[in-house]
Amino acid sequence: QVQLGESGGGLVQAGGSLRLSCKVSGVTFNYYTMGWFRQAPGNERQFVSAITWGGNTNYADSVKGRFTTSRDNAKNTMYLQMNSLKPEDTAVYYCAGRRFGDLTSTPRDYNYWGQGTQVTVSS
Repeated sequence: QVQLGESGGGLVQAGGSLRLSCKVSGVTFNYYTMGWFRQAPGNERQFVSAITWGGNTNYADSVKGRFTTSRDNAKNTMYLQMNSLKPEDTAVYYCAGRRFGDLTSTPRDYNYWGQGTQVTVSS
């Protein structure tokens, strides 16, 4: 059974940092392109970043230079380091997996999803 579990969310002041983790089980993690998405109330799910098994990455313009995605294939875990957080970064953050896929920002291209973790940035 495929499981993706996010952790690391919380409440932080503007300008602060958080590190999210996504632990994956039930699949061969190396075969998967992984992505981070976020969704604020009343908004559509929005692409944040993606990373291939080999470490190639892609970012949304809104987070470039502030967020960094990485993965540890030995630990079946992906990370999202978020720095210089802004109130507009407030959302539920989801990790997603796509088997043998290219870097893509389209949610429907991903096969598996986690339950999400709340990130709240206060002004």
